[in-house]
Amino acid sequence: MSVIATHANRLQGRPRPGIVTSANKASPDRNHRWKVLGIGVAANASFSTIFSGIPATAVFMRQGYHLGNGQLGLALGLLGLGVALSELPWGVLTDRWGDRGVLLTGLGATAAWLLLMAFFIVPSASHVPDVVVLAAGLLVAGLLGGSVNGSSGRAIMAWFHEGERGFAMSIRQTAVPLGGGLGALVLPSLASAYGFAVVFGLLASASAVSACFAWLWLHQPPAGDDAGNVVAAKPAGPAPLRNIEVWRLATAIGLLCFPQVAVLTFASVFLHDFAGMGTLVISASLAAVQVGAMVLRVWSGRFTDRHGNRRSFLRLCSALSALAFAALGLLVLAAAATPGWQTVLMPAVAMVLVVAGISVSAWHGVAYTELATLAGASRAGTALGLANSFVFIAFFLVPAGIPGLLLVSSWAGVWLAAGVCAMIAWPIFLRPA
Repeated sequence: MSVIATHANRLQGRPRPGIVTSANKASPDRNHRWKVLGIGVAANASFSTIFSGIPATAVFMRQGYHLGNGQLGLALGLLGLGVALSELPWGVLTDRWGDRGVLLTGLGATAAWLLLMAFFIVPSASHVPDVVVLAAGLLVAGLLGGSVNGSSGRAIMAWFHEGERGFAMSIRQTAVPLGGGLGALVLPSLASAYGFAVVFGLLASASAVSACFAWLWLHQPPAGDDAGNVVAAKPAGPAPLRNIEVWRLATAIGLLCFPQVAVLTFASVFLHDFAGMGTLVISASLAAVQVGAMVLRVWSGRFTDRHGNRRSFLRLCSALSALAFAALGLLVLAAAATPGWQTVLMPAVAMVLVVAGISVSAWHGVAYTELATLAGASRAGTALGLANSFVFIAFFLVPAGIPGLLLVSSWAGVWLAAGVCAMIAWPIFLRPA
């Protein structure tokens, strides 16, 4: 009897066949986090093709919609304003409602709206939409698309542990240059050959596909998972909107995006109007910026996870970006002052623009990880929404401001001003603890 009892006791400690326990389901649940990360990448990439890809068509948009530089800047700026106005409300809603519902709602509504734009807000041989209609359409696209960033970021914070979140968030942030790079390679050619109905239709399809993946795979981690417990636990410290460190980091993130947005929105016009580059060179240059940023974002996430130096890395990126844009501005001055050397200097201008664009785009995953960590995983949506509000204020102000800056200065003034913004961000970033 004692032998039987001992054997029974041993069996009680083992998971029985057909019964799912926290022990034997842990591995599949932990592996599921990579699907959640893939959803975050797909969602952010689809939205990035909108806010980074549409500006890459600026030359053809200016031509097709009969716009001046000021009108073009207004239209592109309102796309960023829409995201800026909606990011924080979407983030707060994410923390209250959950990431799945917000992401599905935002992606579905964005897809539907872009499809409407493809039918009704495109130039044709008989009709050219007014700039107000175009700007309003892009504003609504931004308002709806602002749902993606905070909800996907909170989902990743929920599924990944400290020590791997920087890497995961950096992979998610590669979606921004990935989507922007694809948009820069594909959308200008589509706009030139087939018009903006195809451009908006393709963007609508990308959002719809991302929504399907989110519907299939996105849910909260199980209660027995450590990451799930982190989200469920009551966070310590002040709420994100009452935390001065959260505000400082979010402000610095927004400031460092000013030079990045200058590259994303007007680099194609700069390379066309000032450097005399063709469509192929412009697309290749913008794609190089996005690919380079993508590689550095993944590396920086892994590097800072291993060394615990996110804050030092952010301050270094700010200083290097300031130097890169100062060099670009000085090179543009030299090219304008020495017409005989333009054959040599113009390729160098394009190369330095690529270097500056990469340097100012390599830090996002690290910054968002540090911000979400400060706020706490369960309140990451609000913190990320706050930061992205500042980011997309830049997407509104920069395109609207560059034409005016060009009137009183030159392209050199634009890039030197970008360097000043990066330098101002440097002391605002938090010092290492």
